[in-house]
Amino acid sequence: MKTARLIVCFAALLGITLAENPADADELVRFESAPVKLSAFRIRKAAEQGEILAQPPGIPLLGYLSRPGGDGPFPAVVVMHGCEGMRPSVKDLWPKRLVSWGYVVLVVDSFTPRNIQDTCRSALPDRVFDAYGALNFLSKSSFVDIRRVALMGFSTGGTATLEATKIEGNEQLMEHKFRAAVAYYPACAASQGDATVPTLILSGDRDNWSPAERCRKRLAGLDDDAPPIEFNLYKGVYHNFDAPEFAMGRRVLGHIEKYDPDAATKSIRSVYTFLRTSLSK
Repeated sequence: MKTARLIVCFAALLGITLAENPADADELVRFESAPVKLSAFRIRKAAEQGEILAQPPGIPLLGYLSRPGGDGPFPAVVVMHGCEGMRPSVKDLWPKRLVSWGYVVLVVDSFTPRNIQDTCRSALPDRVFDAYGALNFLSKSSFVDIRRVALMGFSTGGTATLEATKIEGNEQLMEHKFRAAVAYYPACAASQGDATVPTLILSGDRDNWSPAERCRKRLAGLDDDAPPIEFNLYKGVYHNFDAPEFAMGRRVLGHIEKYDPDAATKSIRSVYTFLRTSLSK
């Protein structure tokens, strides 16, 4: 009995709620990024010249799908990794946590199909279309409530999350829409303006890879009637502060990445509350 109590306490410390039914095993799935739709102007100009433009196909992608036990339909979270690719906390820890909270989880692997190792030193592909490709894939699943899907990203995945849910962005071209957005230590841009959905941003004040000041500037210019953006800034905290694999800390390209258990726990609680509120029926 004492052992069971200890397990429950430890799970609670990590922000994990133990589900009565175990999650199904992770499933490797294949889908495509959302295709870049041809503009009405391009279609009209081609017609004037007697040409027929074919719709460009999406890019083949891989994903890791996890789900709670039962038939659903469940709310869901699409997860986007950072520039280093599929690190353990994004591929394993966060999906287990989210599934235990009652969400279907699809972690998008943007790199393997493109033969990319990492993009920390190079240009990024446009991953907004990857996010919407994942959403389109989930829309075909009977166990997903497609009206209640959040987009969640880490580092450059967090940046893609903000890009995918900014007003007057590519979101307006998509059939299915996200209901909420969570971005861990993204590179904010003041020019992004309002968001299309309630958004939670979580950053450390010592993170010089994704400086918090840029997020503050964006928030300062929001319209009063825009969807809310909640910004949680943790003092004395660096990049990747939620990832236990960086417990010893490391320096990459002049930037420090280090796990902070206190900030991690606080941020996990914030994510839990935010998703419960934003994805409610």
